[in-house]
Amino acid sequence: MTSKSADAPDPGSAATGNGPAVSRREFDALFEAVRTWGRWDPADRGAWNRVTADHVRRATAGVRSGTVVPLALPWNTRPGPDNRNPALHHMTDLGDVESPEPSTHKDFIAADYHGKGITHLDALCHIAYRGQLYGGRTAGDAVGSSGARFGAVSTLGPLVTRGVFLDLPAVLGIRWLEPGQAVHAQDITAAEKALDVTIGEGDAVLLRSGHVRRRTELGAWDPDTASAGFHVDAVPLLAERGIALLGGDGDSDVRPSPVEGVHSPVHALAMAAMGVPLLDNLDLEALSAATAEAGRYEFLLVVAPLNVPGGTGSPVNPVAVL
Repeated sequence: MTSKSADAPDPGSAATGNGPAVSRREFDALFEAVRTWGRWDPADRGAWNRVTADHVRRATAGVRSGTVVPLALPWNTRPGPDNRNPALHHMTDLGDVESPEPSTHKDFIAADYHGKGITHLDALCHIAYRGQLYGGRTAGDAVGSSGARFGAVSTLGPLVTRGVFLDLPAVLGIRWLEPGQAVHAQDITAAEKALDVTIGEGDAVLLRSGHVRRRTELGAWDPDTASAGFHVDAVPLLAERGIALLGGDGDSDVRPSPVEGVHSPVHALAMAAMGVPLLDNLDLEALSAATAEAGRYEFLLVVAPLNVPGGTGSPVNPVAVL
């Protein structure tokens, strides 16, 4: 991977480094190669079936300092190029209507969270490819106006497992990856070597591109146009390692997409082919500092989505425990 200058505030449509280009035929062959349909029961928990009680015990036993690092962005109610549908938050009770004591303060929150402004978990019903959800269910039959009947977030439940942190800017000695920069399989293995960590069965893999730091220093941009993330050629390695969850400070896909006619190819491969849910829009800056101080890039990860029957995902505040 080659780094770029971090001076330009607007990546726009000029982003490069997202290649090599992948044809639709090549992508479909890759989809078949990493597909795990029919492997687990219940199928709509997908790769979370990999996380057994033994995985949880081993992940918990790896906690050393007890340092707790939350990984969610603040609830984002401000419109911007990366937050076209701002979250809602308003007060419903200011403590001036109750009698007798005590007074009560109440508020309301809501979000169209499948965007770039809210940290959230994608359930398996969120993504279909060629009209099919994970396991071959027809999307039109499984998801309707009342929600999903397969692959809902309520079926996933909470996840407690080992997290592995791929802090690419730390490895490369730069502030961030420029939007549009792809992360390849060789970048993953190089990061593993540099950070002395190895991705294993049932792990959650979190990629830091430095997105949040870049936004803080240079301002917001449209990540649908340009964002750092995984190239599809990294997915076979992640599939071979048997990961349970994939996430990052973007949405895991490099943008622009290198695959003709597929705007979110890593989403399609991870969820529709492999049954791996995604964590989008994490704030990994505090985790970067904490792991650097500890000198270790593995931790206990806890992800507890809201229990929304039929939901396609959930806002979430994942927690890393070192």
